[in-house]
Amino acid sequence: MHVFSSHAIRPLTMGLILATAATGCAISQGQEVQLGASAAAQIAAQLPIVRDAEVADYINALGNKLARATDTRGLSWHFTVVDSKEVNAFAVPGGYIYVNRGLIEQAQDMSQLAGVLGHEIGHVTKRHSVEQMQQAQGANVGVTLLCTLTKVCNSGVASTAINAGGTALFAKFSRTDEAEADEEGVKTVIKAGINPKGIPEMFRLLMRLRASNPSGLDAFFSTHPLAESRITATEAQIAAYPASRLRNLQTDTQAFQAMRRRLLALPPSPVARAQ
Repeated sequence: MHVFSSHAIRPLTMGLILATAATGCAISQGQEVQLGASAAAQIAAQLPIVRDAEVADYINALGNKLARATDTRGLSWHFTVVDSKEVNAFAVPGGYIYVNRGLIEQAQDMSQLAGVLGHEIGHVTKRHSVEQMQQAQGANVGVTLLCTLTKVCNSGVASTAINAGGTALFAKFSRTDEAEADEEGVKTVIKAGINPKGIPEMFRLLMRLRASNPSGLDAFFSTHPLAESRITATEAQIAAYPASRLRNLQTDTQAFQAMRRRLLALPPSPVARAQ
C-alpha cells in the first residue's frame, strides 16, 4: 500500500491580495484567477492526482459542459480528480474544481456526480471563496490563506489544511453560501440537460453513508454542512419547475459508468499521513 505524506507547501504570493483587501477594493476577476492558479499549482504538487487520461478527459468534459451552461464571466475551467478515498469535493477561486475519487466511486449515476460539480461551480460563480477573503481585513487575509494552505500556523505541528482528503482548503462556507450553491447547482444541471434529482439523491446517499460509517465522511461534512433541510430545499426547487422542463433530462450515461469502473480498477488511493 502506498503512503502519501503531506509536506508543508510553499506559501502563496500574497502581495496583490493584501493590497486590495487593505484598501477595501474588490478583488478583480484577474486577481481571482491569479490566486486560483497559484493555489492550483501548489495543489498539483501536494495532492495525489488521478493521472489516468480517460478519467481526466471525462471529468473535464462533464465539468465544462456544466460550466458553459452557467458561467457568464468567461473563466477557463479546470476539473481534477484527487486520488483519495475520502468522499469530498472543493473549489478554488477562478475556475478550479476538485473532486475526490472516493466521491465518484460512491456516485451511482452521472446526475449525482454532475450535481456535486454543479454545486462547486456555484461556489466559484457566486465568488463565495473570494468573498471570504475580502471579509478578512488587511493582513488577516494573508494569515487566513497561510494557515489554510500551509503548515506555518502552530509552528508547523498543525495538520495540513490541504491533505489527501481535501478537507479544508478554505474556511467552511456559511449555510447561506451552501444553500446558494445548492440552488445554483440545480439551475446549472438543468441548463446542461441533466436530471437535477441527482443532487438530493447524492445528499441522501451521503447521509446514509455517514449513518453506517460516522467517521468515514468527516472530511465532507466538515466543509459541507449537510442537513435534511438542504434535501428538502433542493427537492422543492426542482418541484417548482414545470414537468415539461424536466422531461427527457439525462440521468446516466455509459460513459460515466465506464469511467467509474476504470476508477474502481485503478490501484488503491494512497493513504494520507500528516507529518
